[in-house]
Amino acid sequence: MYNIISLEKGLENVQGFFCDARNVGMRTNPANSGITDLDGDVAFIRSEVPCDISAVFTSNTFQAAPLKHFQKYPKDFKTDFVLINAKNANAMTGEKGIEDIDSILSALSSKIEVLNPVMSSTGVIGYRLAIDKITSAFDTFDFTASHSHKTARAIMTTDSFKKELAYKVVLDSGKSFNIAAICKGAGMINPAMATMLCFIITDADIPKNDMDALLKESTEHSFNRISVDGDTSTNDTVMLLANKQSKHYDKDAFKEALSKIMFELAMMILKDGEGANKLVAFEVKGALSEEEAKKASRALSNSLLVKTALFGEDPNWGRIASTIGASGISCDDSKLVIHYDDLLIYSNEFRELDKEREDKAYKIMKQDSFKVTCDIGLGEAAYTSYGCDLSYEYVKINAEYRT
Repeated sequence: MYNIISLEKGLENVQGFFCDARNVGMRTNPANSGITDLDGDVAFIRSEVPCDISAVFTSNTFQAAPLKHFQKYPKDFKTDFVLINAKNANAMTGEKGIEDIDSILSALSSKIEVLNPVMSSTGVIGYRLAIDKITSAFDTFDFTASHSHKTARAIMTTDSFKKELAYKVVLDSGKSFNIAAICKGAGMINPAMATMLCFIITDADIPKNDMDALLKESTEHSFNRISVDGDTSTNDTVMLLANKQSKHYDKDAFKEALSKIMFELAMMILKDGEGANKLVAFEVKGALSEEEAKKASRALSNSLLVKTALFGEDPNWGRIASTIGASGISCDDSKLVIHYDDLLIYSNEFRELDKEREDKAYKIMKQDSFKVTCDIGLGEAAYTSYGCDLSYEYVKINAEYRT
């Protein structure tokens, strides 16, 4: 047995890691009120000893330069430094974008000894990095600092709040290890791995094979199940770094802690969806296969008509049914049953909402979060994904993204 304890602060809880951030003038016009000119735009996470590192990247064919640079390293390489910048994605910049990373990391190595440093970027697509600005941070970084809050805020783009969590895992023996993470994401969020940036660090003595397997599994049950707008970024990244400094590990305990931290961060992203007001779970059950349940569930979380109905707090079950029918799965309108939370919205017997049930449905849709359950009635398979509403503010934020 074990106990997972929530900790205050964030990355600084993990033994042997350091982090800090600086503003070097890349973020001169914050995207929204969640970010100020005082927030950093270049940050780092550093370990005092080499780390094993696992990563999962975007399924977008046009992967950004930092992802391609990472994949140039040998399989199972170790690192002790992650450099992160906001405002510029370094995506669609060709070989020059990769060369720019080499130049930046070479400048870093002249300031501090680093092993196979990696870089991650977020921001606007299609522009070369401002090398001089980024490297100027190396003169002012405190490489022995532990400023998780600053680091979490420095990686924000259209986020309205920082996202960081930390847990201590105490084993039956009394021995313990820590895990912490920061992430960013509010737009370009689609369940296709990973739809944001997330950096997870641990001092657990976890084998590399377990890191790879558990990160992939936890990603599938967290970030791969959320959608804000159905768009998949070129830079989506989840990294897990383990320096093993605690010398303690339990696979079941670590798996639960990793799953918990990633799922809670994924829900934070949904709650912070650009202009979002509601977080909704879409459970599809009774499907012929998990793949069909997944297909219909994701269609619901991505549907613009469903999202706008959520924003308008309109219990229009027709948009739910129509989306399921258009998803391409096996379904039959005489077997379909739809619930909002525990309220029956549609079945073969009750195809029209009477006033009493419609009034109850309105009350449910006014909640900040609720569940839509769709029973296909043909099999045993189920899948749940998570989405949010689509508001006027989303259009405003993205129409003005570069300005």
